[in-house]
Amino acid sequence: MERGLVSIITPMYNAEKYVGATIESVIKQTYPNWEMIIVDDGSKDGGADIVSGYASKDPRIKLVHQKNGGSAAARNNGIRRAAGQYIALLDADDLWFPNFLEAQLNFMEKTNSLLVYSSHTRIDENSKEILEPFIVPKIVDYHDLLKSCAISCLTGLYNIEPYGKVYLREAFKSLRDDYIYWLEIIKKVKVAYGNTEVLAQYRVLQNSVSRNKTNVIKPQFMVYYKVEQLGLLKSVYYLSQWAIFGYRKYRK
Repeated sequence: MERGLVSIITPMYNAEKYVGATIESVIKQTYPNWEMIIVDDGSKDGGADIVSGYASKDPRIKLVHQKNGGSAAARNNGIRRAAGQYIALLDADDLWFPNFLEAQLNFMEKTNSLLVYSSHTRIDENSKEILEPFIVPKIVDYHDLLKSCAISCLTGLYNIEPYGKVYLREAFKSLRDDYIYWLEIIKKVKVAYGNTEVLAQYRVLQNSVSRNKTNVIKPQFMVYYKVEQLGLLKSVYYLSQWAIFGYRKYRK
């Protein structure tokens, strides 16, 4: 583990349209001590060629290939290779503001915490801002996270030093894998702190698997019932809370 190094894990599947902008948002970071591990999950477009171009110019950017296995397998592939003290998950279509890493690391030090996250805007396929910015709560614990995941994948930053790396549940493929990841971490660190400053842009794709909430209901229930083993009544209760908070989060 290299102290101070941020390992950015980016799964990529057919992200040719967006991955260049995502990489650019990392290159522009005011905090320079990072590595970006982009795991090509069996893409069929030209995304890997774009990444190779950047990697040839900047040794901090690394491209890994694997057969298609879903975002959980791709993220785990990257986490296994990560050398940094900090782990950040950044999807291949999302964007960071230039001060994201610097602000989050400073915030982590200020709050003396091991897991932080931040507010972000939402943009569409054409990078136009939609909805209202998602302003995060200042602190969440395990029970808060069961009701609603305030830790959006692109803004979470985890210090692995005390408890080590955490891996995603590959059985969930690309549905709820990141949610389980945050639950696993918060059970170790107890609380996570939210930076209310808007520091990133989450791209809302209408054809995204996770965007269609009807596809996510069963996996979400299985997180409560099978993974967290909360029992039937508690699982139904938290599923209802998740649905309510989810509606509020994505209302216009």
